[in-house]
Amino acid sequence: MKKVRAAMLSIYSNTTLVGLKLVVGIMMMSVSVLSEAIHSMIDLIAAIIANYSVRKATIPADADHPYGHGKYENYAGVVEAILILLAAGLIIYEASLRLFNNAPVEFVWAGIVVMGISVVANTLVSRQLIRVGKEEDSIALIADGMHLRTDVYTSLGVFLGLIIIQVTNLPILDPLVAIMVAVLIIRAAYELTRESSKGLVDESLPPNEEKVVREVLDQHSFQFVNFHALRTRKSGAERFIDLHLVVNRQMCILDAHQLCEDLEKDIEARLPHTNVLIHLEPCEDKDCPYIKGEKFVKIDAGKK
Repeated sequence: MKKVRAAMLSIYSNTTLVGLKLVVGIMMMSVSVLSEAIHSMIDLIAAIIANYSVRKATIPADADHPYGHGKYENYAGVVEAILILLAAGLIIYEASLRLFNNAPVEFVWAGIVVMGISVVANTLVSRQLIRVGKEEDSIALIADGMHLRTDVYTSLGVFLGLIIIQVTNLPILDPLVAIMVAVLIIRAAYELTRESSKGLVDESLPPNEEKVVREVLDQHSFQFVNFHALRTRKSGAERFIDLHLVVNRQMCILDAHQLCEDLEKDIEARLPHTNVLIHLEPCEDKDCPYIKGEKFVKIDAGKK
């Protein structure tokens, strides 16, 4: 499966980068490079969580989870955000200690090479994760991709900082760059928490997606009286839509059922991974349109 392969790619990439950064960071005694090693270690843990969550999210609905397992991806995003914050706190602590002892940084060239490799690798992997995440509507992969994209910026910052240290021979720049990395990490954690938590609190679908639902209803509006109580939410990649559809009390059950089938099919065609539930209601006598030929006289939908 494409989602699983993308998640595994992130695991392989981060495992390699963690090893390189730890070895070079210890050799250099550089807090900025070690902070990047910690960041990549968190990326690795996040990639493992993302891999687990996308596997769980694809499991079909069962008796214990009648709405499917999609929220595993949302939980994964929140856990990733917490891990990112922990990493940022550790980096700030270590960098603050280094600010006061002004220890020299050695083998700067090695750090420059590793940071350059990290920038290139994470750029390619993050693009792949975000692309597949959007194609498969996977919040876990998108979150992992956003996480790695932040790593690109922080690695680039450390890369430039090391070049400046090499030129100026000012070791105090090393902890300052590390603190800058931590600030960017905190920002990424905030964005990730905000995006992942939407599914956990059953936030409505985006306005452009709800507009699609209303457009489909409008296309069929000559077949029913009106609709109301439209509700939408999302769980992982799965969308859930329910509404009350008011039909003419003279409509037979077979025609009403076919109308619901047509509406569900048209909505699902435009919004993949969608589950539509329609509750039928007969119109009140005063609201029922009269029948002209075989169609109801059209009135405005959704105003009840």
